[in-house]
Amino acid sequence: MKITDVKVIVCSPGRNFVTVKIFTDEGLTGVGDATLNGRELAVAAYLQDHLAPLLIGRDPSRIEDIWQYFYRGAYWRRGPVTMAAIAGIDTALWDIKAKAANMPLYQLLGGASREKVLCYTHAQGRDIAEAVEAVGRRNEQGYKAIRVQVGIPGLPDVYGTGAKSVTNNALDDAVPHEETWSTSKYLRYVPELFKAVREAHGWDIELLHDTHHRLTPIEAARLGKDLEFARLFWLEDAVAAEHQEGFRLIRKHTTTPLAVGEVFNTIWDARLLMEEQLIDYIRMTTVHAGGVTALRRIMDFASVYNVRTACHGAMDMSPICLGANLHLDLWVPNFGIQEYSGYLPEILEVFPSAWSLSDGYLHPGDAIGHGVDIDERLAEKFPYQRAYLPVNRLEDGTLWHW
Repeated sequence: MKITDVKVIVCSPGRNFVTVKIFTDEGLTGVGDATLNGRELAVAAYLQDHLAPLLIGRDPSRIEDIWQYFYRGAYWRRGPVTMAAIAGIDTALWDIKAKAANMPLYQLLGGASREKVLCYTHAQGRDIAEAVEAVGRRNEQGYKAIRVQVGIPGLPDVYGTGAKSVTNNALDDAVPHEETWSTSKYLRYVPELFKAVREAHGWDIELLHDTHHRLTPIEAARLGKDLEFARLFWLEDAVAAEHQEGFRLIRKHTTTPLAVGEVFNTIWDARLLMEEQLIDYIRMTTVHAGGVTALRRIMDFASVYNVRTACHGAMDMSPICLGANLHLDLWVPNFGIQEYSGYLPEILEVFPSAWSLSDGYLHPGDAIGHGVDIDERLAEKFPYQRAYLPVNRLEDGTLWHW
């Protein structure tokens, strides 16, 4: 079998997505997600101008060699653009290989380790009462694990408050929206949120919380300690992700489980965190980590250090990425949980998928390949529109972590 053509498809059915479609001389095709939120065209150009021409004529079954060729073969390695581009190709190649083997991807990886995949979704509110109510609605929908966010008194609407359920869409975010942050106000208010949630909904729900990289290590340690009473499933992205050593300080002061990794691109970004068991969950995802090949390697490395998997699963990764993640989730022995924020109806129409959600659990389905495709004709009706994620400033105007 030989690769005959590579398409890079950019579309925006409510969100911008970059999709790689690989064609072969035996009629098999595969698709992969290469989306990098807010920098989509940089990845598309990297693929079209630099990687796609080198795939023509290659054997698509040599996935590992192709991965190494594009990673080691580029003197300037790593980074979000490079790894998203490699991920799109790699995921498409695994799709082809599983189709050639006439089996779902998880069977090709070694078979299922579980019957279904526990997921968590999001509940949020502009104040505590609204957030508590949102948790109840999510629980009634069947979710067993819920990430809870709340607006902070004295601050304008910020990430995860419920005022705006979708970030980075072309209609609202053609230029970056600027938010305002105060760590001291946040640290005083969040423990009250979880007291109210536990009082209202009890202890049968797993609760999670995302600080979105906004704290220093000692601030994160204080928050983790203040939230120990709530027995969180985890505290997510406690400090800026570049600062792996900062987790040592957090770990000394709190037993609240820690999760990080959604902005990581390679195993090197998380090596120290896993080797020193400074985190409990690694949240890297197929599209940002370099595809199925790379993420499987990261998951195996994590298992050596009792770190569980928890793939990032926000709406800014296409259903192709979620499908690939779910096949890995079903296979991986050290699975923890899968994020699921849901998709707009238009997105699900453009990306028909075999995966399913039922009673708080996901399953990748048993279609051959990874079970997700792209409707190219429908995708053409949703052209790319420039959009950005927000930026964040402290109350004095200092640019801060979003």
